[in-house]
Amino acid sequence: QVQLVESGGGLVQAGGSLRLSCATSLRTFGNYAMGWFRQAPGKGREFVAVISRSGSSNNYADYVKGRFTISRDAAKNTEYLQMNSLKPEDTAAYYCAASRSGGLPISPREYEYWGQGTQVTVSS
Repeated sequence: QVQLVESGGGLVQAGGSLRLSCATSLRTFGNYAMGWFRQAPGKGREFVAVISRSGSSNNYADYVKGRFTISRDAAKNTEYLQMNSLKPEDTAAYYCAASRSGGLPISPREYEYWGQGTQVTVSS
C-alpha cells in the first residue's frame, strides 16, 4: 500500500518560514510527478506547486510564486516545500500528492496518491 506522509506544518507568524516534507513509500519514485495542494476551511482544494518526475522542471500557482520552492530527493523518496514570507492567507491544510503524469499536472484529478495533510497556520 502506497503511503505519503507529510510533516513540518505548524504555527508561524506572518513573514516567517516553514519547510514541509512528504515521505513516500513509492517504489518507483522517479516515475511520479509530485505536487502540493492546500485546502482552507470552507474552500476547495487548490494547486500550490508541482515538480516533474526528474526534478528538472516545476510550476507554481501565482499566489505562491517567488515565495515557495518545491524540490525532491530521489535517494529519500521525499519531496519538499520551502515556504518563505508566509501570509495569513496561506493558512490551510497542505497535502502532497503523486501523479503518474509525465508533465506538470495542476488538477487534483490527475493525482493517484495523496497524503493525509499537515496544518499550516500563519498568524498576523
